[in-house]
Amino acid sequence: MGKFSDILLTVDYDRTLTAPDATVPQRNLEAIRYFMAEGGAFTVNTGRSLPMAGTILESIPMNAPLLLYNGSAAYDTETGKMLFTHPIDLDVWQTVRTCMELVPDLMVEVQGISAHYRFAENPKWDAFYDFNRCPHAAPRPGEDLGPFLKFSVYQWEGSDNVGSLFQASPAVIRRLDQAQALLSQQFRDHCQVFRAGARILDIHARGVSKGRSARELQARLGRKILVCLGDAENDLPMLEAADYAFCPADGVLADRFENLCPCGQGAVADAIFEKIPGIL
Repeated sequence: MGKFSDILLTVDYDRTLTAPDATVPQRNLEAIRYFMAEGGAFTVNTGRSLPMAGTILESIPMNAPLLLYNGSAAYDTETGKMLFTHPIDLDVWQTVRTCMELVPDLMVEVQGISAHYRFAENPKWDAFYDFNRCPHAAPRPGEDLGPFLKFSVYQWEGSDNVGSLFQASPAVIRRLDQAQALLSQQFRDHCQVFRAGARILDIHARGVSKGRSARELQARLGRKILVCLGDAENDLPMLEAADYAFCPADGVLADRFENLCPCGQGAVADAIFEKIPGIL
């Protein structure tokens, strides 16, 4: 039993655990190892898919299942299997066709268990996923894509850097606002549509969230206190569900939750070394 044995700590990955340049501050890694050595349960709670989680699995120490797809799944790193999933109750191919009709100027992808799938030619999209070492494919119509956990709609400009999804002109922001309203109306009975970044919309099953998955994992692990860190709109349900919630000072939600230092300075370390001892 260590000083953090009552706590499950779940943190967003991009721009919470990582700096804006997508690197992970060494201070965060040292703090996470200390937290786990003192009995704390730690995991990342991300909108990323399993195919896009290679960097997380390779570089981030964790001792609890990885929460993925904005709460649509939990991946047990010890067994290599999904601990739980919350799929979308729609036909994946009909959903894709509907999206392409509604927003023909935007890129539609399905984020599967084994790969990300595109439905129109886009060499820049292929180059992005090659660069990020994420399996990707252009499936044949009707092909089985596995559990339907999440799909995304982008305004794609072709940068290799994930950070580019968080930057957009006012015109692009307005276009994504329009697309969000349109898709929310179309899929309102089955899905939730939200802004994951300036140029990307994420869609998953209604009722699913990072907050729900964090609480579900907390119950499975038997931890008394849930502490969560996040920076963006898709982190809001997680932060609202937490017993204690924190946001990097440079996060989109910084005006709504108690602040840590900016993400590039080690916001996760701030929580572990300064905030959580105060909680206890």
